[in-house]
Amino acid sequence: MPEVRSTGGARIRYDDVGQGALTLLFIPGWCTRRDIFSPLVTLCAERHRVLCVDLRGHGESEHGDEDFDSDTVLEDLLAVIDASGARQVVPVAISHAGFLALELRRELGAERIPQLVVLDWIVTEPPPPFLATLRGLMSERWGRTRDELFQQWTRGVENKDVLRAVHEDMLEFSEEMWARAAREIAAAYSREGSPLRALAGLSPATPTLHLYSQPDTHDYLETQVAFAATHPWFHVMKLPAVSHLPTLEVPGLVAVGIEALVSGRRTAVSTAHPDLGPRG
Repeated sequence: MPEVRSTGGARIRYDDVGQGALTLLFIPGWCTRRDIFSPLVTLCAERHRVLCVDLRGHGESEHGDEDFDSDTVLEDLLAVIDASGARQVVPVAISHAGFLALELRRELGAERIPQLVVLDWIVTEPPPPFLATLRGLMSERWGRTRDELFQQWTRGVENKDVLRAVHEDMLEFSEEMWARAAREIAAAYSREGSPLRALAGLSPATPTLHLYSQPDTHDYLETQVAFAATHPWFHVMKLPAVSHLPTLEVPGLVAVGIEALVSGRRTAVSTAHPDLGPRG
């Protein structure tokens, strides 16, 4: 397995498969492992080079000797890109790893990061119950709060891979890591306001696709449709999935969406499901 030594000498491990001028960089969220992308990596590697990384302190990547934050993880991702020799990279980030994708675009510029794909991310202002959840993860109630999140992410889910990823793999992460995740996510929302606002501030505009399943509310979709109407570089696709991990639940549809964006064939997305397609 490829690896790179990053800040503090920590080994950051990643998969490097497929070939192509364009490289997809799969970035897991906090308290997950790169395994959540496994079916998607197989599909996307048929057409593109794919890098799929374990974040610092996650999966097979080392923690290092000290506390770390999002800036450290960003340095790790930059080190992976540099070691790979990839010139054009499209980050594919799930959940709040979207903030890392955003920072990669800011750091490397539009020529090297021509597009962004974000998955199941709260792209609006964070709702008060979510902020309360973040506070709970940083308190003595962290275990109960985490379990409530697990219930929310898997309600109505029958997919065995999703259930294993949440109730087994994510369960392995420590109180320290969950608190760190909450701290960094809260700081990002405090700094940016909302991901949509942050994306709108990029110059030049960066074509961005949001593929998501949760939350399954009309208002959330309509907010993004309205944003897309005035920001035509933004596309949203509501997936026919119920979990927080569409990469495991409907990887084929996610792959279709990614390919439609990077190939420029937006109409390819609308053929994936009769009720889907980019809005705006």
